[in-house]
Amino acid sequence: MDIHSIAQEGSTILMEWMMTMRFKKYPNTPVYGATVLRLHEDGRIASQRDYYDLWGDIFNGIPKFKPMYRNFMRKKFG
Repeated sequence: MDIHSIAQEGSTILMEWMMTMRFKKYPNTPVYGATVLRLHEDGRIASQRDYYDLWGDIFNGIPKFKPMYRNFMRKKFG
């Protein structure tokens, strides 16, 4: 996992990252996302929320699924 940027405002920390998923039969696939951490007053993590598009990032790396997935997303979501 590579962290691309980190920002903090008060007790909230935002991180943008890229994680690489490895598969036996398919090429390595990057998964891009962001994490929001909220801290207690004593500095401990009170909550963590991750945001990422797992299926889109995985299907982009699988040649037969990429066109089908992208067509589905365009038809359903524009």
